[in-house]
This record gives sequence, structure tokens and C-alpha cells, in this order.
Amino acid sequence: MNSISESIHKQYAENVWDKIQTKISVQCDRIGVIVPYIAVDGRYSDKMADNLYWWTNGFWPGILWLLFYSAGEQKYADTARAIEERLDAALAGYEGLHHDVGFMWTLSAGLDFKLTANPASRVRALHGANLLAGRYNLRGHFIRSWNKDYTGWIIVDCMMNLPLLYWASAEVVDPRFRYIAMEHADTALKYLVREDGSCNHIAVLNPENGALLETPAGQGYAPGSSWTRGQAWALYGFALSYRHTGEERYLTASKRIAHYFIANIFRYGFVPPVDFRAPDTPEKLDASAGMIATCGLLQLSDIVPDAEKKLYLDAAMRILKATEEKYCDWDPGRDGIVQKSTAQYHEKTDEFHVPIIYGDYFLIEAIHRILYPELQVW
Repeated sequence: MNSISESIHKQYAENVWDKIQTKISVQCDRIGVIVPYIAVDGRYSDKMADNLYWWTNGFWPGILWLLFYSAGEQKYADTARAIEERLDAALAGYEGLHHDVGFMWTLSAGLDFKLTANPASRVRALHGANLLAGRYNLRGHFIRSWNKDYTGWIIVDCMMNLPLLYWASAEVVDPRFRYIAMEHADTALKYLVREDGSCNHIAVLNPENGALLETPAGQGYAPGSSWTRGQAWALYGFALSYRHTGEERYLTASKRIAHYFIANIFRYGFVPPVDFRAPDTPEKLDASAGMIATCGLLQLSDIVPDAEKKLYLDAAMRILKATEEKYCDWDPGRDGIVQKSTAQYHEKTDEFHVPIIYGDYFLIEAIHRILYPELQVW
């Protein structure tokens, strides 16, 4: 990437970062240690009070740690750590936890330890890594999703939980965590990533031998369709597995998924629908999928040869700018930034075209990555 292009992207990111700082500073003062999920009429409620084990409970402390890294204001660290301490009740409760412990503790305790070397945070993150490793199926070579009767289920989202295992391997100098992560990534590559770069959300495997039984629709439109947030999880997740392992098959997978995503999102003005293979009407958008994909594309642009960087960086910036210009609420008096996010295609109306905390997190991570590329969150 030439210096002129880099300067233009950085200038844009600095302008957006100023708006992020203004909004998050006021929001931090207003909501404090509550753990947000969806803003209703411009106000967050406490998701942890409703569901201690909810998979998004790490995103707000993740946002706060990124602001602390850039601004150095102690209120961000204090609030993030208070939420991290609230999450101890989830670790103690145990039975409600599932595969998304990576989302929860990478962005809370994991970032705390990276930025402050807090020893209690290290223990929490390692605890989370051991819980995730404990879900590994030895015969099927996968990390099982959810609890109860989902014994053989894997989902594409879990690719984003694997960095907690890669970190744990490096932290305690024990390869077993990395091996578990890689074997799950290989199984996901085999059963979730299709030849054209589209992805299944779910694969149901025989828990006795790992044989594929079915690939149901999950949060997308139908079996065989293309749920965009799942595409984004896979794009970013395989790029991260490559960064941690150097295994070319993961980079190849991430690039194939990225090419599919870029080709399809072009038709929608760079803000994705909930599913690339759903009917055009009614219109159902998921801006959060675009923000996750943006982070994945920025990650790809960092790890591919120089001759390939422009494709991924240009696509990332187009998605980022389209979302920021059309669907971001910068009013400090209202909670939530990224609008028009949707939890799943067939969903009740209170999770349709709403601001969801992970949309904000990945917007902020994307801008932060442009300005502070030295910090590797995952």
C-alpha cells in the first residue's frame, strides 16, 4: 500500500475515532458496569442481569479496553475490570457456559492482562481456555457447541473462540491448546466452508466418530444459504488461525471466503443483508456482519504479500465507510452506534434492524486497528 493511501485511510480513521471517543466517554459515564446487548429507544439495559452466560457479555469491556489503550483514561480500565469481576460469577456457575467463553474472556480478562499484566486477569483467561478445551471431542476432532442435546454440533462462530486457545498455548508453553484449536479449525474447514467460499452456519456430526450428519440452516435463511455474519466469522477466524499457526490452509480458506464476501456485498452497496442467498424482499440488513468482515479483511491485508494487500484493504474501507456514513448514530445522548443489525434471519422483531453491542465493538476494533496496528486483540 502506498503512503498516500495509508495517509488517507489514517486521516479518515482519526476523524471517526474522535466521534467514537466522544460517544463512548459519555456512554461509559451513563451506563457504567451494566453489560449491554441491544439498545432499545437509545438506552441499554443490563444483559448480565438477564443472562449471566450470554455470549456477548465481553464486548462492552472489550470496547473500554480499546479506549483505555488509546486515551489512557483510568475510568475505562476501572469500568472494564469491574465488569470482568462481575463475570467471575459465570465462571463459578459453570453449567451455563458453552463454546463462546472465547468471546467472553478474550475481550475482558484477556485484554486486561495484555494491557496491564493484571495476574487475576491471566487466571481468568486461562480458566476460560481450559473450559473451552474441555469441550473438545476426541473422536470427532471438534469443539462442541452449546449444551444439553447439541452433542455433535459445531458452528462457524466458534472460529473466533480459538484465539483464546492459541494465547493459552503460548502463555503456559503447552501445545495441547493449540492442537485442539487447529483440529477444530480443520474440522470446520472440512464441513463448514464450501468450495465457492460460502459457509454453512452449522454442521451436525456423529459424536462417536465425527461423520457429517446434516447442515441445518441455523441463523441464515435456509439450509444451503449464506448467513453473512457466519461468513464474516469464518473470514476473520481463519485469518486469525493462520496468524497464530502459519498454516497456509487457513490463509487460503480465509481468502476464499473473503473473495466470496466481497463479490456478493458489492451488490448491496457494501452493507450486507442478513443472508446473501435470501430473497431481496423484504429487505433485511445486518450491518454488524459488515463490521466483523471489515476486521477480517484488515487482518488479511496485514498478512498477505504486498501485491495482494490492496484488494482486502480497499474492500474493508468501502464496507467501513458505507456503514459509518449510512447507519451510525453519533448522538452522545443515545446508547449504541451501529444501527441496522439483525441477530438472525427468522427472528422476532426486537432483534431486527437494531443496534447490537458487537456491531459497535467491531466498528471500534476496525478503526483502532488502522490507528494502532501494534495491538493484536485476538
